[in-house]
Amino acid sequence: MRVSSTPQTSNTISNPVVPGFHPDPSICRVGTDYYLACSSFEYFPGVPIFHSRDLVHWTQIGNALERPDQLRLSPDAASSGGIYAPTLRHHDGRFWLITTNVHDGGNLLFTATDPAGPWSDPIRVPGVPGIDPDLAWDDDGNCWCTYAGVGQIRIDPHTGESFGPPRRLWSGTDDAKAPEAPHLYRIDDYWYLLIAEGGTERGHGVSIARGRTPTGPFEPCPANPILTHRGTDYPIQNAGHADLVQAPDGSWWMVLLGVRPRGGTPGWHVLGRETFLAAVSWVDGWPVVGDLSPVMPAPPWPLQPGAVAPVRDDFDLSELAPCWVSPRQRPAENCTTKERAGWLTLHARGSSLDDLDVTFIGRRQQHLSCRVRALVDPAEGRGGLAVRLDEQHHYDIEAAFGKVRVLARIGPLHTVVASQQTPAGPLVLRIEVAVTQDVGDARTGPDILSIGIEEPDGTFVELTTLDGRYLSTEVAGGFTGRVIGMYASAGTVHFDWFDYEPLDG
Repeated sequence: MRVSSTPQTSNTISNPVVPGFHPDPSICRVGTDYYLACSSFEYFPGVPIFHSRDLVHWTQIGNALERPDQLRLSPDAASSGGIYAPTLRHHDGRFWLITTNVHDGGNLLFTATDPAGPWSDPIRVPGVPGIDPDLAWDDDGNCWCTYAGVGQIRIDPHTGESFGPPRRLWSGTDDAKAPEAPHLYRIDDYWYLLIAEGGTERGHGVSIARGRTPTGPFEPCPANPILTHRGTDYPIQNAGHADLVQAPDGSWWMVLLGVRPRGGTPGWHVLGRETFLAAVSWVDGWPVVGDLSPVMPAPPWPLQPGAVAPVRDDFDLSELAPCWVSPRQRPAENCTTKERAGWLTLHARGSSLDDLDVTFIGRRQQHLSCRVRALVDPAEGRGGLAVRLDEQHHYDIEAAFGKVRVLARIGPLHTVVASQQTPAGPLVLRIEVAVTQDVGDARTGPDILSIGIEEPDGTFVELTTLDGRYLSTEVAGGFTGRVIGMYASAGTVHFDWFDYEPLDG
């Protein structure tokens, strides 16, 4: 599935380059190929892996953690828990990925010869405290793991053994909270330590220091933070958690997370933290980050767009596409394309999207406006379409026993918003998301969700419209974004197809 954003011109590209809930990007280059990994939090499979030839157009080629023995998330794992901040590197002919499972296992290391998988079973790294682990190798072959704080310890990446006690390297800018997301690089005569600080909200930023050895001491850049949008009205906010990569032509680039708040005050972002691209130049031995904007100059090489992602998934393949995720677990006996040929079959576990162990399979919302449709056969159960942020924040339309209902869960409030009788048999459920174009006042929300059914002739019967702000991080909290998909809340529900149609960037 190709996941680049709106179409590019010959001279410009659009940001984000990986839209939707794809935070904490980590990047590496092998020859002319780029690979990128992102956080996945409570979703299974975990750590989506992307490939690009131009830094602009990205295709998901798999998920690093696709087996239950790689990703242990029990049914009671909290939303926005799970997998945090991977680092992806290529060294000595292998790909290395280190990440944190905050629910179970601490810091874990995985390897692969092919980034599309399969990835190894986890190697536990118990000597590394905290989150956001990084990997860097010096000329003597020593592997240094730097982590949020910012501290460091030497490890054996083959076994997970650590050597000596952890030591503090640098705590970032005075009075700036949350020094985290460290990445260590050898560039010319210096070792550079890149970190995020200020928290992953509106105060987020990127700072850097340098030293002559990987263990320091580190001298902070006099221009820190080298990137932040705090205190501005720029359309991209929360900019931080960055990683650097050098292109084959010698130019340098930065991938980082950011959000696109919409509506009035305080501004609501609904897609989660997305992956953006910025150009980097070097002045007096320090990186200078170019403008981070929705439209920026294209890189100085031919772009390679690749195939456009299809609108429809017909569920004709025996295995699901890598974009499909489920909260915590996805047992094969509850979710399969093999039970009814050409259909996705879901067997209910929990009784609603409020439950931690609900049977739900979705894909990230990646566009500010989109149309989602699915043909559902609820003859043996109850289920439908849902827009999910977490257990306490979701909108659903479900079909059962000749009736459809629209449900809204907003914090402690759970209500049936609308209902309608329907003829027996399969029917098409539909959700349209329309971004707010005009902000009337400070209370204007970021978007509107229209929810209903579709007649056989394509006519949309809208049952209700709901304000999108209540499915935003600013309301719900946490670190994720919207995931739209299908669920079963009783019995067995079959889905013939699922459409996701972008209506803008």
